[in-house]
Amino acid sequence: MDIELFDYALPQHLIAQKPHIPRDECKLMVYNKTNKVIEHRIFKDITSYLKKGDLLILNNTKVIPARIFAKKDTGGKIELFLLEEMSFNKYLCITKGKIKDKTRAFLKNNEEILIEKTDSDKRIVTFLSNKNVKECLQTIGEVPLPPYIKRDYNSYDKENDFNNYQTVFAKKEGAVAAPTAGIHFTKELLDNLHIKGVKIAYITLHVGIGTFRPVKEKTIENHKMHEERYEISAETAKIFNQTKMQKNRIVAVGTTAVRALESSANRKGYIHPTTSKTDIFIYPGYKYKAVDAMITNFHLPKSTLLMMISAFSSREEILDCYRNAIDNNYRFFSFGDAMFIY
Repeated sequence: MDIELFDYALPQHLIAQKPHIPRDECKLMVYNKTNKVIEHRIFKDITSYLKKGDLLILNNTKVIPARIFAKKDTGGKIELFLLEEMSFNKYLCITKGKIKDKTRAFLKNNEEILIEKTDSDKRIVTFLSNKNVKECLQTIGEVPLPPYIKRDYNSYDKENDFNNYQTVFAKKEGAVAAPTAGIHFTKELLDNLHIKGVKIAYITLHVGIGTFRPVKEKTIENHKMHEERYEISAETAKIFNQTKMQKNRIVAVGTTAVRALESSANRKGYIHPTTSKTDIFIYPGYKYKAVDAMITNFHLPKSTLLMMISAFSSREEILDCYRNAIDNNYRFFSFGDAMFIY
């Protein structure tokens, strides 16, 4: 399929720069893919669409302050974006600034780091202190907001951004990007769903920088997806499979939950406990096995995330929904509004 089939024109002012407060009162587009009906609600109205016996799957990954600034001995500035922990105080990262192999630099807490080249565009950074770098990331690191959210890192509300760019159920540290469909939930909303009889379970998928990487191939089938680590516990697998056997719905919150579930599912749609990596690429033609309904945000043109939800309905229907969202001034991308497709 040609990448241009997944393009659409988005007015710049609809790219959300700040979160909606309260979280659960952002706009919610509801799309019934059976009768092709679009409804416009607010997010906490999701309680009207989820039924007793449904299973809501949430991603409990926690974003780390992965953007770090340092200075070389020469005074030159370096920006690092931590991608993955390799061993104690050693991370795979990407960098900005002129960096030679085995460059030494200093963080703003005066700790020294060593940056080494690899065979790819990634680098390896070693924090030379004996202290665990995780313990000081809140001090030396910045919120890894997506590139379309503009901030002046010399003067911004770091703590406010960090709290807002995090789900209320975030638990396991490791993501460099938030599972943003989950940001709309509040503890009160989750309690109300529980009271209604909606079951809730968690997976962990540590969202990587690849979620922002554009598709560079003209033919999408030639695109190679980035890998992301995920974990499905025995408890979640048990609840999931019981729900399937009872013929109740599996409702995935976000494309990250979809990736984990579809990667783990067998031909009949059942899953098993696992800790693994996935590079699954879901685009039109893919047959969903695990997921019956989906809560998601509005995604970038030509992105793999847009392709994934197009596979859940159809490309034409999803692009029609997006045009409708634009006409109704929905806010797009990470801090934007939400969509429920069932």
